[in-house]
Amino acid sequence: MGVSRRNYISMMGSNQRRSCCSSRSSSWLVMLVLQLLVLMFQLLAFMGLQQGVEAQGSWEIVQNNAGIASMHTAVTNYGTVVLLDRTDIGPSQLPLPDGVCRNDANDETSTVDCTAHSAIFDPVSGTIRPLFIQTDTWCSSGQFDADGTLVQTGGDNDGFSKIRTFSPCAADGDCNWVETTTPLQNGRWYATNQRLPDGTQIVVGGRSTSTLEYVPANGAPVFLDLISNTNDAQNDNLYPYVHLLPNNQLFIFANRDSILFDWTTNSVVGNLPTIPGEPRNYPSAGSSAMLPLSGFNGWTDPEILVCGGSTYGAFLNVAAELPASISCGRIAPLSATPAWAMEDMPLRRNMGDMVLLPDRTVLILNGAANGAQGWGNAQNPVLTPVLYTSTAAVGTRFQSLTATQIPRVYHSTANLLPDGRVLVAGSNTHQFYTLTGDLPTELRIEAFSPPYLSGTQPSINNPPSTFPYGSTYDFSISGGNPDLIEINMLSAPYATHSFSQGQRLLQLQTTVPVEDFFGAYTVTATGPPSAVIAPSAYYMLFAVSQGIPSRASWVQVGNN
Repeated sequence: MGVSRRNYISMMGSNQRRSCCSSRSSSWLVMLVLQLLVLMFQLLAFMGLQQGVEAQGSWEIVQNNAGIASMHTAVTNYGTVVLLDRTDIGPSQLPLPDGVCRNDANDETSTVDCTAHSAIFDPVSGTIRPLFIQTDTWCSSGQFDADGTLVQTGGDNDGFSKIRTFSPCAADGDCNWVETTTPLQNGRWYATNQRLPDGTQIVVGGRSTSTLEYVPANGAPVFLDLISNTNDAQNDNLYPYVHLLPNNQLFIFANRDSILFDWTTNSVVGNLPTIPGEPRNYPSAGSSAMLPLSGFNGWTDPEILVCGGSTYGAFLNVAAELPASISCGRIAPLSATPAWAMEDMPLRRNMGDMVLLPDRTVLILNGAANGAQGWGNAQNPVLTPVLYTSTAAVGTRFQSLTATQIPRVYHSTANLLPDGRVLVAGSNTHQFYTLTGDLPTELRIEAFSPPYLSGTQPSINNPPSTFPYGSTYDFSISGGNPDLIEINMLSAPYATHSFSQGQRLLQLQTTVPVEDFFGAYTVTATGPPSAVIAPSAYYMLFAVSQGIPSRASWVQVGNN
């Protein structure tokens, strides 16, 4: 049956109206979808930006005025932090309590000083308690003993031959410095300490001191050719880098040269290649760390990392503002053919501090891009930390992180805290406290949260208080990824002048995690086999899941 023209037109009009309405409806839907997509992309971009910020770490000021600028810093097994400056510089900004004063007739600046030059800082409460120190600790050295006592050696003036101890206590305690009556055999200024497997400390070098000795004393001081031979017009052999290797020998580095030293016979057993580039020790000041040791490879194959330094002459010709080094060297000192493998950092840096982090990376922060150590010798502070991943491929090992707003140059420090943050203190490039002008004396204390703290931290449900050598322990871990779990221990070093004396990271050998009935999982870890691998002391013990550390527990390692 045919369709009349009138009906056809009516049908067409109806279809056109439906088509028109359908077209308008489709256009509206398309616009809505496009707007939603735009909003989604904006949200994703914002989230990505936020994640990017977190992925670079973050800074916070944890104490606005510590009262002293800490040139030596150490974290105790109570989680408190020893801050130590020097005497003989006039008053600090932290008064001693109850009318206590330091009397020193030979102090040319202030014979009566009623202010503190050391303090204990509690990162949990943010409180500062002044400590009393009598003798001058300027540019001294130190290390913790097995029982947690900080043994502190040398300095300048009346502190040149001094041995001091600090036995830590809880944050609300009243522990304080003790000046011992037994002196060093050789006075030492700008020396380095390393704790040894027999419980003694070796003290190496110092200005105009080319010897080493042991504390407590074990024989006469020993002359060390390395220290004497690496001296130059700038004294670029001060604060030598000393690392205890897993074969019980010492790696000792000064200026650009290094040796293997057998401390049991007081003999040099190997000379290592000269590192390319600039001088690396004070006052040209790079930094050094021994990369993490692992139980999974039998605690063998140690590697040493040395980064930064200054162009030779920067200390002698400050006005030239010579550039800092941009290079890092890495060496396996016990290999059959040891050689330095060189690579460049993202930024030039001297006076940088190296901090081993519980995820087995190395944080490098503080310092300057020009000049050298010394009063007023540094220019162009480097505010941006970098993260070094030793297991990554060459060319991908460095990551730049969030910059601080506070310059930290000469006499600054950095120390790992049990919560995984890094405490950053000090910076005084002046002879006296100078609170105004260029690079003023820095009394603020910061904490840097590395990128791993942007994730959810695992927790150790049953942390041990002791860990005898060679023993095993069943850890109960909550949170994190059970397929990617590590148990890592870190020593508490004595940080000063761009080198953390005694710094050490141990990755314990672990079993495959087994889930329990409560949603946690059990990991069995085997402790270090001997004091050669882990000199007896308190260590921070972390569970690390997928690169994210737990809060550390303090564990006393050794057969105590």
